[in-house]
Amino acid sequence: MNPQAAIFAVLPYPAIDPVIVQFGPFAVRWYAVAYIVGLVFASWYMKRLVSTPRLWGGQKPSMTVPQVDDFFIWSVLGVVLGGRLGYVLFYKPLFYASHPLEILKMWDGGMSFHGGFLGVVVACLLYGRSIGTSLDRMLDLGAASVPVGLGLGRLANFINGELWGRPTDLPWGIVFPHDALQMPRHPSQLYEAILEGLILFLAVRIGTHRYGALQYPGRASGIFALVYGLSRILAECFREPDAFLGYFGGFLTMGMILSLPLCAVGIWLLLRSRHEPA
Repeated sequence: MNPQAAIFAVLPYPAIDPVIVQFGPFAVRWYAVAYIVGLVFASWYMKRLVSTPRLWGGQKPSMTVPQVDDFFIWSVLGVVLGGRLGYVLFYKPLFYASHPLEILKMWDGGMSFHGGFLGVVVACLLYGRSIGTSLDRMLDLGAASVPVGLGLGRLANFINGELWGRPTDLPWGIVFPHDALQMPRHPSQLYEAILEGLILFLAVRIGTHRYGALQYPGRASGIFALVYGLSRILAECFREPDAFLGYFGGFLTMGMILSLPLCAVGIWLLLRSRHEPA
């Protein structure tokens, strides 16, 4: 181990096996469980929202409970396909253009939040049209329910020992086992779990339960987009950029670049939602 790591690393990396249980070639991983639990929670929470009349101020909820159940499959496809294609297009387009069959190897990792977000937008658009609900009202329900899944995903990144932070001499620096340099780093996955999971969930919930955000189409999704974008940009200041991309302009990361438009969309949605309730 690097001598500096021995001096500065105070917190030991928890030896949690990324594989929960394995049956021959079939393995159940924490990362997959995080996705499943996040999606199941999102579906349950959306049912709670559409079943609480006071949140809608006398308006008709965006969906019925049976429609939430139907939308679950659409949302799964949007997250998985969008997340994978986003990673392919945003992060390694040249590699996958030369090795197209590698796109199918999702078990090797490689998912993009921004791609998954766009996938969910498409799912909301298509399913919303089929039931006569506008895109912004569909997105509002998703915005309120998905942060828990995001937080769980970041915890799974930490368990996998991936997407670690930049070097640090702070007392909570951690030496990750797969780091070739073996130096203490920010546990940026945990920072993101707090920012993109807990804080984002609370921000949208305060909007929906205290300030009636669901009564103003686009307001909950505007809160989500702005808070997530700012949280991701802040977290990227501590996260090590992807080695195959590095920095753009000496300080920007791909995560920052993709989050800036999300912040702009969030501000636009919030300004657009200032009119009277729908």
